[in-house]
Amino acid sequence: MSTDQNESGPIGFPPVPAPDEQARRQAVARQEQLTKPAGSLGRLEELGIWVAARQGNCPPRPFARPRVIVFAGDHGIAAQGVSAYPSEVTGQMVGNFLSGGAAVNVLAANAGATVRVVDMAVNTDTPPVVSAHKVRRGSGVIDREDALTAAEVDAAISAGRTIADEEVDSGADLLIAGDMGIGNTTPAAVLIAALTGTEPVAVVGRGTGIDDNAWMRKTAAIRDALRRARKVLNDPVALLRTSAGADIAALTGFLAQAAVRRTPVLLDGVVVGAAALVAEELAPGSRQWWLAGHRSAEPGGPLVLDHLDLVPVLDLQMRLGEGSGALTALPVINAAVRVLGEMATFAQAGVVSRTETEATGSTP
Repeated sequence: MSTDQNESGPIGFPPVPAPDEQARRQAVARQEQLTKPAGSLGRLEELGIWVAARQGNCPPRPFARPRVIVFAGDHGIAAQGVSAYPSEVTGQMVGNFLSGGAAVNVLAANAGATVRVVDMAVNTDTPPVVSAHKVRRGSGVIDREDALTAAEVDAAISAGRTIADEEVDSGADLLIAGDMGIGNTTPAAVLIAALTGTEPVAVVGRGTGIDDNAWMRKTAAIRDALRRARKVLNDPVALLRTSAGADIAALTGFLAQAAVRRTPVLLDGVVVGAAALVAEELAPGSRQWWLAGHRSAEPGGPLVLDHLDLVPVLDLQMRLGEGSGALTALPVINAAVRVLGEMATFAQAGVVSRTETEATGSTP
C-alpha cells in the first residue's frame, strides 16, 4: 500500500490496478468474429470490450448486481441565492428516495439496479439507515470560508472508501455514483474550474433552473470561491476541505476506492464528475475504471469528460443528478455486453465471414 500522505491528513490510496489486457484483446478478437460487419454496431462494440477488460473475462457477463449510491448533503453557499430551491428540499428528497418516489428510484427499477442513500451533510435529521456516516450539517460558505475542517474532510473521504468497500464486499458488480444537494453544482463548478484551468463564467450552469439574477450571484460566488481554491490546487484533500463539502468529499473517496477494488463505476453528471476529477488526483489511474453514463447539460460536464478523456454513452440533455443519467445508460451497456457474449460467431452460425470471402475470391 502507498505510504503517501497529503498535507491535510493521512489519506493514501494503494496503486490502482490496470484493467485486464488479455481479456480486452480476447474481446476485440471476438467482436471481429461475430456475425456482423466489423464496427457495424459502433459504440456497442467498444462498450462490450470495455466491460470485458474490467470484469477480466471474455465474454463478459451482464451486470447482475448494479448498485446506486446517492450521496446527499447541503451546502452553505445555497444561502447566497444560487439555487431556485430552498435548502429544505435536500432533506425532503432524501425522504422521497427512501419511499421510492424519485427519478433515481424509477430509473433504477427500469435498469435492474438497487438504490442506497447516504446522508453526509444534510441540514436536518434523517433516519439512521442513511445517516450512519454523517459528518456534519451543511458546509461552510465556500466563497469566504472553508467547506470543512481538516478532521471533517478526512472523515468524509474515509466514509466514501468504507461505503465502496461495503458495496463491493456485498456483491455489487457495478457501482453508480449519484448526488443530491441544493446548491451542490456551485462547489462542483469551483472544483471543475480549478482543476481544468477554466474561468468561472465558462462553468456556471443553470442548475435547478435559476434565473439571470441568480446566475449572476452564482457566478460571483464561484469567482470568489475559486480564488480560495487556487491557493490549494496542488493538494487534493485541501481542495476538498476548502471548496467541496462532505458529500463531494465522500464521493471522491468512493470513486477512488472502487477503482482500487477493481470495480467499474458508471459516472453520472456534473457533481459526480467534479468528485471524479479530484479522485483521479488522489488515486491516479482511477479513471480507467469509470465509464461516463451521459454528457451533462451543465457547462462543466463536457469539461470533466474532456479532462478525464471519457466518452459518454448518452447525450440526452439531462442535468438532474441523483445518478439518473448513468441509470438511463445502464440498459445500453448491458445490451453491449449481451451482444459480445451471446451473438453467434461466423463459425458457429455457418456464415461465411468477410475474411473468408476475400481469401477465396468469391462474390458475396
